Amino acid sequence: MRECIAIHVGQAGVQIGNSTWELFCLEHGISPDGIKPSDPSAEKEDNAFSSFFSEIQGDRHVPRAIYVDLEPSVIDEVRTGKYKKLFHPEDLISGKEDAANNYARGHYTVGRECIGRVEDRIQRLAEQCSCLQGFLVFHSFGGGTGSGFTSLLLERLMVSFSKKCKLQFCVYPAPTVSTAVVEPYNAILTTHNTLDHSDCAFMVDNEAIYEICRRNLDIGYPTYSHLNEIISQIVSSVTASLRFQGSLNVDLNEFQT
Repeated sequence: MRECIAIHVGQAGVQIGNSTWELFCLEHGISPDGIKPSDPSAEKEDNAFSSFFSEIQGDRHVPRAIYVDLEPSVIDEVRTGKYKKLFHPEDLISGKEDAANNYARGHYTVGRECIGRVEDRIQRLAEQCSCLQGFLVFHSFGGGTGSGFTSLLLERLMVSFSKKCKLQFCVYPAPTVSTAVVEPYNAILTTHNTLDHSDCAFMVDNEAIYEICRRNLDIGYPTYSHLNEIISQIVSSVTASLRFQGSLNVDLNEFQT
């Protein structure tokens, strides 16, 4: 089995992760508490989804995912939300103060205090895999945690797992849909820093997805949950060949070509 570990960094990464894992559970028939009811009509059970879910005692399936944010509020929503029983509590890592949209705080000061715990948890998840294929990193380029902490994390992953494939699903800042003045600076710094550490990046522009919601889906006032659902559909399409059996079984390394 070729396993993939998903790492969701910052508010954008965590909220995209919520939509993505909700969709994965629906596609594979896994309930919010992680239990997959057996289908007696199926001739042969498809276990390809084990590349993204690990099975633990009592037929429960836990996502191979780590949620990281430097402030607790967004991850607390996961801990108390509908899918709280799906995730392992140790995979939800939060700090005490956020990076305040500041790349330097995420990379050099607040992020440094948290990186050890994250590395330990990634190492433990990797040890549970029989044949780790690579990492999927979800983050934004505009936020302090999404830009600064992700740069630091990818640097460390490059040292610990240099041969493994690293894919980014990232939200690039748009000029008209901006939440902070410093987003362009954060984006330039993290782009420059992750060029050498990432194998492939799937970039998503908030403004473009807003337009898809308005023009194609007739949603008058799109919210972030609408945008995240569209991004989760993209992630689902990209990873479908890894999660389902068939002739289209693609290796993570093939995304680079």
